[in-house]
Amino acid sequence: MTPSQVGCAVDYEDYKQYDAVGLAELVARGDASPAELLEAALARAEAVNGKINAIVRPMPGVARERAADELTGPFAGVPFLIKDLMQDYEGRPTGRGSRAAQGLVAARHSEAVRRWLDAGLVVFGQTNTPEFGIKSVTEPEANGATRNPWDLGRTPGGSSGGSAAAVAAGIVPAAGANDGGGSIRIPAACCGLFGLKPGRGLVPAGPAYGELLAGAATDGVVSRTVRDSAALLDVLTAHPDPGGPYLAARPEEPYAELARRTPRRLRVGVSTRSPIGTPVAREAVEAVDAAVKLLTGLGHEVEEAEPAVDGLRMADDFMTMYAVENAAALAELKHRTGAGDDQFELDTHLIAAAGRAVGAVEHSVRHARWNTYARQLAAFHQTYDVLLTPTLARPPVRIGELDTPWLTRQVGKALLKAGVAGRFSRTGLWKRSVVQNLAPNPFTQLANITGRPAMSVPLYRTPDGLPLGVQFGGPLGSEGLLLALAGQLESAAPWAQERPTL
Repeated sequence: MTPSQVGCAVDYEDYKQYDAVGLAELVARGDASPAELLEAALARAEAVNGKINAIVRPMPGVARERAADELTGPFAGVPFLIKDLMQDYEGRPTGRGSRAAQGLVAARHSEAVRRWLDAGLVVFGQTNTPEFGIKSVTEPEANGATRNPWDLGRTPGGSSGGSAAAVAAGIVPAAGANDGGGSIRIPAACCGLFGLKPGRGLVPAGPAYGELLAGAATDGVVSRTVRDSAALLDVLTAHPDPGGPYLAARPEEPYAELARRTPRRLRVGVSTRSPIGTPVAREAVEAVDAAVKLLTGLGHEVEEAEPAVDGLRMADDFMTMYAVENAAALAELKHRTGAGDDQFELDTHLIAAAGRAVGAVEHSVRHARWNTYARQLAAFHQTYDVLLTPTLARPPVRIGELDTPWLTRQVGKALLKAGVAGRFSRTGLWKRSVVQNLAPNPFTQLANITGRPAMSVPLYRTPDGLPLGVQFGGPLGSEGLLLALAGQLESAAPWAQERPTL
């Protein structure tokens, strides 16, 4: 039943039945107007955002003006949210989850936002993120914790936790996200959504940046359906960025078309072993076991295998890069805003101090090892089309569970006060902090370091009813293959209509 059959207004019961592609089709047929869809989304946000704290920068006035315009593009009139990190909206602040950036107004749209707007999407808010996106939970001091719609006591993941919570809660069918260490896939896994991290260079990062996190990060979306993610990837990759550092190859056919294809018989290597040697919960193993059963039933060949990568060394190299980039981001924001040290979180200061302690030669040596990991993963893909692992090593953690331990905080404060905080990165506390931070999600960083595409697919619920996704990674340029596999899995075990009760 279309909205035109039940009355001119689009109520939430109508709205929630459609993904973004479906809503665009309603507008194109004249069965709903952009203004009607926007009001339905705003009403849902009003009803649930107080419980989940997903949207931290509402933009209803901007959105209503836009919805009244003559919109064009494949998603004309569809409500949308962007992440409050690296997704600049001209004339609006991009807070980065930090008190220091709250008044820093964007001079122009980022390239991803411009492409979403060119596609006709109606942006009506910005979603919560940890400070600088450096955590796998979304609990910034500036905006407060975002909560998982499936269990309000648990995290929706990070750093795109606000976007994932908004989609899971039914505010929008898809939302802007980005991923520098798992920040699309981790929230998707926590919230029962689909999340694809595209490969390096495929999605433009401009105009303010050539690439994000030394090429480890990329923009994308979290969504309820595979076809939404595929069609929105077509939007983000519609044409090259003339000022960008890469001209990434893309398939001749649209990703939306490839997602509808039945994939050939694939050889899948599967591992549930944490690459950093930390525990993997029974539920995470069961999630992979369920995926293996489904894959086998669909005719794919599955066997235990994993890349020959030193996971602990890679994790240390990854966190070193993160620390250096965090130090640069903090320095840049202090320079631009004049913000004092009290405008940043303690954890941000400690990570930045660790980054400043990394010498140029050490950083170069560590960055050079990214090539080693990429070639080791490429060797794995000479035999296996796809790598299957858990997305998370355990179900979504409770709010506050990953707070920095008291002892670490006290040592860090003392070192900062003494002006020698860089020494923190040379202590056992730093090494333990690295492992503690990555232990709940040790499987996602490999795709970022190597620049390969990877996706989280919501194929499993824990006995308590919590979502827990599984991750598939592919070789260079395999976004179309991964989307085709995801579409096949979605048809075999549909998930889009499963909704939390708020």
